[in-house]
Amino acid sequence: MKFMLGKKMKMTQIFDENGNVIPATLISAGSIEALQIKTKEKDGYESVKFGYEAKKKKGHKFLKEFRFDKISNSKYQIPNIGENIDVSVFEVGDKVVVSGISKSKGFQGVVKRHGFHGGPRTHGQKHSEREPGSIGGGLRTRVPKGMRMAGRMGGDRITVKNLKVVKIDKDNNQIFISGAVPGRKGTLLEIYGI
Repeated sequence: MKFMLGKKMKMTQIFDENGNVIPATLISAGSIEALQIKTKEKDGYESVKFGYEAKKKKGHKFLKEFRFDKISNSKYQIPNIGENIDVSVFEVGDKVVVSGISKSKGFQGVVKRHGFHGGPRTHGQKHSEREPGSIGGGLRTRVPKGMRMAGRMGGDRITVKNLKVVKIDKDNNQIFISGAVPGRKGTLLEIYGI
């Protein structure tokens, strides 16, 4: 089964055999344990629940469920309960999909959140450099849904597709994936093989 949980560590760069530089993200993908198997007959859908980062006393720090209807082809073998899966399920060159929670940036204005240009700096407008301006008049008596305004930014679930595995360190359970993935250092990531 090509599925793995891991923590984002840092961004780095790797050189290929031709000397080209590849921007990559280092993910500490420790081994995960299959805890529960759900079937279509009993639960209505097929999935496996995994535990990541075992606690000292009992249980796991993170629990995630991998649903088989997320992937188009069902060529993956269902693991047994208690079976451990590590980074050796992936190979260099595999294409993956990475999901995680993006960095939270708090309450932000329209310039940072939506890329507004702000008001003019001259012609008698003293403090309108980062203001949103008019939201439109007309006959309406309310603010329409979806109007771009200031508000909370970030902290959303982001999925990045078509990334490539560029290096695997089986000894340290680390995987290098091309490009950037969502989140800060320590963010829990879900890695799916395509």
